[in-house]
Amino acid sequence: MKMGLYANINAKRNRIKSQKASGAKVERMRKVGSKGAPTKADFVASAKTAKPMKGKKK
Repeated sequence: MKMGLYANINAKRNRIKSQKASGAKVERMRKVGSKGAPTKADFVASAKTAKPMKGKKK
C-alpha cells in the first residue's frame, strides 16, 4: 500500500529537519503552485480518506 499525502509530507519534513542538524545539503519543500507540488484538490481528496490522529484532542 502506498503512503498517503499527509504521510509523505510528514516524512519529508523529518528528512529536512535531520539534514539541517547534520549540516548536509538541505532538501526543500516545493512552493505552492510549482510543478509537482500538491494542489488544493489533492488535499481535499486526501482528507476524505485521512485517519484521525491518535491521542490528539480537537
